[in-house]
Amino acid sequence: MSTTANETRPLNIYYDKDIDRSLLLSQKIAVLGFGSQGYGQSLNLKDSSANVKVALRAGSASEAKAKAAGLETLDFSEVADWADMIMFLVPDVYHREVYETYLEGRLKPGQSLVFSHGFSVHYQEVVPPDFVDVFLIAPKSPGHLVRSEFSRDRGVPSLMAVYQDASGQAKEKALGYAACLGSGRAGVIETTFKNETETDLFGEQAVLCGGASALVKAGFETLVEAGYPPELAYFECLHELKLIVDLMYEGGLEDMRYSISDTARYGDVTRGPQVVGPEVKAAMKQVLREIQTGQFAQEWLAENKAGQPNLKALVEADRQHPLETTGQKLRAMMSWLSGSRLVNRVKN
Repeated sequence: MSTTANETRPLNIYYDKDIDRSLLLSQKIAVLGFGSQGYGQSLNLKDSSANVKVALRAGSASEAKAKAAGLETLDFSEVADWADMIMFLVPDVYHREVYETYLEGRLKPGQSLVFSHGFSVHYQEVVPPDFVDVFLIAPKSPGHLVRSEFSRDRGVPSLMAVYQDASGQAKEKALGYAACLGSGRAGVIETTFKNETETDLFGEQAVLCGGASALVKAGFETLVEAGYPPELAYFECLHELKLIVDLMYEGGLEDMRYSISDTARYGDVTRGPQVVGPEVKAAMKQVLREIQTGQFAQEWLAENKAGQPNLKALVEADRQHPLETTGQKLRAMMSWLSGSRLVNRVKN
């Protein structure tokens, strides 16, 4: 896997007006898994008149949830015989096991393997036969938002990439799939498996999840250790983050800085670089190198084979962190949250 920078070139972006869904709507689609993405994608496909079933392991606890949502289900063992198109939405670390157990040696020409993250193909956990189409549709949001935006007659952008075009129609299938998710309303951006995988992992680790979580915790701890009430620290370092991110989401840094006070704006441009300075960027470059070389992928796969001991310990430690216990108490006072939550663990 190359560690050199990718050549910059204009991106192709497709919208509903550019997309013919007819081929996609002639396909039988098996969605493997009913987590966040499985929930959102399978329901959007169904509401777009696609022939979709949710594929699960025998005895899966998710079967009742899928059926309650009005979806048909089938067992993993039935997928190769029934489906024309197989979307992998089980966790990345299970792709190899599912592929080798239920699909390898049973696939036929004309079928398609589809992914919403290129991890298992890019790092060669799944090596498809040369007679099937292989493509990627990666909505740029959690599955619950894929669903909620579709239900509002909107959509989230998706990335699209073709890894293998055995039929000569892989791109048409991919665009049709994206359109049925609602992404044709927002834009379907053409890329490669390599670029999607490496940028997605980096964004999660350095900024969106890892970086943001660590920054919030560090800010909270700094205020509490200085003697300020944890409730105030929670509001300043976590609760109000949504307000700022929403402004960035809608109009970039420019809209955020237009909306905040002069005092906040000056603090932003003068103190922000003190917190996230050259040392942080150097650490980010190291994170990216580990992704590009496959070091992170091997570490993550080994962690899963061992039963995820490090992941479970770190997540449990954060669950007991004062930031979380303070937040649980304060969120219980916010009655407006209960009726508008994207995640309902009973349903999805």
